[in-house]
Amino acid sequence: MSYNCYSIHITVLAKDGEAMVLTIDFESDEAIYIQLRNQIIIGIAADRIREGDSLPSVRQLAENIGINMHTVNKAYSVLKQEGFIRLDRRKGAVIALDVDKIRAVEELRQELAVILARSICKRVSRQEVHDLVDEIYDYYAGKCRE
Repeated sequence: MSYNCYSIHITVLAKDGEAMVLTIDFESDEAIYIQLRNQIIIGIAADRIREGDSLPSVRQLAENIGINMHTVNKAYSVLKQEGFIRLDRRKGAVIALDVDKIRAVEELRQELAVILARSICKRVSRQEVHDLVDEIYDYYAGKCRE
């Protein structure tokens, strides 16, 4: 683990022995359970966590990060609700992508509406948004093909 004033970078071993790096910023305005959720989603998109991989138990992850188990449980519950994991009594939290493209596109539309409105208020140009979207999409699409 490496520490700095505001965040903690944690390498966690999933149940299958694979390393998963999480970055949690304890000084962020963003709730820790949301940061955990986002880090796991990014791990899936970057192909560091794959369909069928087991995540650490709630207790194990909470201990590794040094947070309350309820925080990890909330992150896992949100991930389940959003179709990224399933909870199995024997295996715990397992990556299981619910591919409902229509729902995914509508969720993306709602999230992008707010992000784009904020960007417009900050005078970010259409071209800058397009360039950024292309850059991020290419990064994750490339990771999934490696």
